[in-house]
Amino acid sequence: MKCEDLDDLLGTPARLAILATTATLPSVRDGRRWTFSALGRETGLADGNLHVQTRKLDDAGYLRRQRIRQGNREVTCFELTETGRRALRRFTGLLQDALEGGSGFADLSFDTPPPRRTDDDSRVW
Repeated sequence: MKCEDLDDLLGTPARLAILATTATLPSVRDGRRWTFSALGRETGLADGNLHVQTRKLDDAGYLRRQRIRQGNREVTCFELTETGRRALRRFTGLLQDALEGGSGFADLSFDTPPPRRTDDDSRVW
């Protein structure tokens, strides 16, 4: 797998979490949408970060952002577009292929940790 095979937009945990979360609602035909606040709670993203990341995904055509009326106020809602769904499927497919050894990773063994130097008493934490 090469870097250019991966979608830059999905290379951040925040945007990947947003797309994966919005993918849990297959359609908004039944009136169900992810509101800004619900999406923030589900992903754990702060409002400012959520705003920036959803705007990038909306600009790329991966999310559809809508303002709808709920009672006396307007709320921002999100829906995963078909373009976004295809991008998410492709991204996860490439990762799955890599895990199954389809990209040259099959020769690598991750079952045992690399040998540790005996003269190295450094700690990670």
